[in-house]
Amino acid sequence: MIGGQLKCSIVKSFPEFYNTMIEYSEKWHEHGVFRLWVGTQLLVGFYKAETVEVVLQSSRFLDKATEYKFLHPWLGTGLLTSTGSKWHSRRKLLTPSFHFKILNDFVGVFQDQAQTMVKRLDSMADRGTFNIFSYITLCALDIICETAMGKTVDAQGNTDSEYVKCVYKIAELILKRQRTPWYGPDFLYNTIGDGKEHAHCLKVLHGFTEKDSGMTMENVLSSHESNEDAYMSRKNRLAFLDMLLYAKQDGKPMSFADIREEVDTFMFEEALRIFPPVPFFGRSLTEDCKIGKYTVPKGSTVVIPPVSLHKDPRYFPDPEKFDPDRFLPENSRKRHPYAYIPFSAGPRNCIGQKFALLEEKAVISTILRKFTVISKQKREELCPIGELILRPENGILVELHSRLK
Repeated sequence: MIGGQLKCSIVKSFPEFYNTMIEYSEKWHEHGVFRLWVGTQLLVGFYKAETVEVVLQSSRFLDKATEYKFLHPWLGTGLLTSTGSKWHSRRKLLTPSFHFKILNDFVGVFQDQAQTMVKRLDSMADRGTFNIFSYITLCALDIICETAMGKTVDAQGNTDSEYVKCVYKIAELILKRQRTPWYGPDFLYNTIGDGKEHAHCLKVLHGFTEKDSGMTMENVLSSHESNEDAYMSRKNRLAFLDMLLYAKQDGKPMSFADIREEVDTFMFEEALRIFPPVPFFGRSLTEDCKIGKYTVPKGSTVVIPPVSLHKDPRYFPDPEKFDPDRFLPENSRKRHPYAYIPFSAGPRNCIGQKFALLEEKAVISTILRKFTVISKQKREELCPIGELILRPENGILVELHSRLK
């Protein structure tokens, strides 16, 4: 059976849980595995490519961790959260929709919303330091709503809209429920204040998709559910990437030649290595899992923190350094296929990863054509915290200077 840390704990917050996972993965890095009891639930952490592969590549371990059930009222049981035959049929049905030629049809939406964001950023140019994070998140929300539901939220133009507020609030409520055992049963949760606020948010969010168009939430999810996991992670990746890009040349202004050179796949891949979009991938084991000398029992939850996996010096020497050249073909050819998994891997990898990368390139390039950007933070000052997404606790502080005077 799994050895290592045996501890019964009550986790007060999701960021605390994330920090505990990272602490344990560093403490037992050599072993590549740890165990932790959260209440009565056994969690087993894997963070080496060889052990991660056993879980993620297998068709026997496709069930998401039980914590995903709290997403069901909002996102339904679609591609992100479903299991069994339903997941297989949806995956097969939706995969052709993410062919690169089809994704190119979305570029116009990416560019339009990025231009809207740039117009908003104009008011902050040449005016000192500010936090760009909220501008990125609202742009991402507008993009995902327009591409996934065919509806315009205008989150960037109306930041005080009830819909925008409910998107943020329901994520906060779900996060709290996932880490509070007595919030689990619906019959209890629905009677307390958080449960009632959760119900209000659901009414607003579901009502938006049905209003005027006659499209029910069921239809939206069955048509576009493949994008469920895109928004919450994409908005965050863009902001982290901004910081890495702007900090790369030690604050020196980037030329147009620099932009063309840097906004490429290798740079994005390296940014996602350092700041993966989600803090964990979770699997609920429906049978015992044998990994080397360890046996993980049925009913356990396997937790994979990609941020720890991506810092394995065997595959990424000097792992804290931002170095896009790691992903040149000659440097990545012999790398273990499960050493780098920002979008998960195996049968349940993220179906929308090409969509996400194409959007990121469109948005970042639009910003850089318009502005010279100077980072006002060191990377260690970002203090990433693990919630539904990995996000910077202190925002992304930058200065913008207009390129065209």
